[in-house]
Amino acid sequence: MSTYIDPRRPNKHGDYKDCPPLVVQFLYDSETIRGLSPRTVNAYYIDLRTFFRFFKLYRGLVPENTPPEEIDIRDIGLEQIRSVKTSDLYEFMHYVTSERANAAASRARKLSSIKGFFKYLCNKMKLLEQNPADDIDTPALKKRLPKYLTLNEGIELLKNVESDFYERDYCILTLFLNCGMRLSELVNINVTDINDDGTIRIVGKGNKERLVYLNKACLSSLSRLREARAALPNLQDKKALFVSKRTGRRISVRRVEQIVERCLKAAGLDGKGYSVHKLRHTAATMMYQEGGVDMLALKEILGHAHVSTTEIYTHLGAASLRDAANASPFASLDFEKSQASGPDSDKDGGKQGAED
Repeated sequence: MSTYIDPRRPNKHGDYKDCPPLVVQFLYDSETIRGLSPRTVNAYYIDLRTFFRFFKLYRGLVPENTPPEEIDIRDIGLEQIRSVKTSDLYEFMHYVTSERANAAASRARKLSSIKGFFKYLCNKMKLLEQNPADDIDTPALKKRLPKYLTLNEGIELLKNVESDFYERDYCILTLFLNCGMRLSELVNINVTDINDDGTIRIVGKGNKERLVYLNKACLSSLSRLREARAALPNLQDKKALFVSKRTGRRISVRRVEQIVERCLKAAGLDGKGYSVHKLRHTAATMMYQEGGVDMLALKEILGHAHVSTTEIYTHLGAASLRDAANASPFASLDFEKSQASGPDSDKDGGKQGAED
């Protein structure tokens, strides 16, 4: 297994002690002291493990033809880490480009992980005097415009929810399209996160909390979901808002992806490159383009750390957060379950639906 993230428990990790002790210490510090998300620390883990496996191979510390996954790096200590030169890092970047076919974004992430590790050893632990990664420039990234659904496509998606747990799946789409939350944020919502004042508490990257105002469409769909959820005879997870009809437990990230994929197909929108994350782009784009929401309000709604991240939406074209939520063109849409909503999505239909 290449990662330590448990797909059924996205906020938990397993043992990553197949890495050098100082790397393990850095990962623990990143998660417990800096408060970075498990997925971010997971990326650090993978990148640093890849680098030190390459390092041993490149330095001739293991036989030349040893498969990378068989290289034990637990014995790498401070002296070997001190011996890492800038030239070694350039060789590693060449290796991941030529041998592993890493794109610029992947190479930039790996370099960021390495820079962070050596910065930790230099500045925080005072174990190194010089960071060998300081002078290496980050690979240039192509700027891509965010892909999003048009307003008509969003309406078709909401009108074509096929599920035997309609209230849950319709609410999932409604929150994505209106609030622009991340997939991990939606899955981890608890019933107690919904407040009487019409706001919802979202826990984002780095365990940072934010309040998002709910518009009429969100409140209506949430009300129907909570009523349907309370009627489940096998409700096991009393805290989770989104649960499986079959098991009564919190649904997984992958299950939400499957639900969105099925609904996109039912709406005739499959094959267009749309995904869960594209629904987040859609929410942000619609609020900016159709609702005229300013960047600072949009930044708070999306949970971006910097407004520069939010500015990718300015290619399309002073509200309070409540006004921003109501500015979404999806805010007034509220479709009741129709007789056509038939396929039984929660029955065992093979491996794809087994998780629910």
